[in-house]
Amino acid sequence: MARPNEHKAFSYREDPNVPDFDDDGLIAVMDGDCAVCSLGARLIARFDRREQFKICIVQSQTGTALVEHYGLDPQDPETWLFLENGKAWSGMEAIIRIGEGLGGIGRVSTAMRILPQPFREWLYRRIARNRYRFGRTDMCALPDERLRRRLMNSRKRRHANSNFEQ
Repeated sequence: MARPNEHKAFSYREDPNVPDFDDDGLIAVMDGDCAVCSLGARLIARFDRREQFKICIVQSQTGTALVEHYGLDPQDPETWLFLENGKAWSGMEAIIRIGEGLGGIGRVSTAMRILPQPFREWLYRRIARNRYRFGRTDMCALPDERLRRRLMNSRKRRHANSNFEQ
């Protein structure tokens, strides 16, 4: 399981490789091309009544820098982060914490805690490694207004060998 390296809260603020960004609130860093992640982002946007969540795609400059700061590989299918009060979470625990943060129907995710942690993480890894079997999508292409308000750095990194945005 890809786990973020332990760091003190908000340690990325001191990392020169991480661009400055508004880190007020809860931040989910996820694959912008994955249909499952895109569905997750849209569910966050729909159920986040307090508008406390921001979504950063891992393919963006900020997303890549954040996951690398925590010792994760942006190309690894298991890589995604949830930042809460400057602390990083990943895997099924991150999904559960997001559900708790959403409240209401999102709290259903806390039922996963009845499962042993190794099983929860095994389940997460199975889904993550097979996520493209559910399809691919561009999360940033024509997002609805609720999702658009939450997207950070929605422009993807420029490929070194191209003159266009991915």
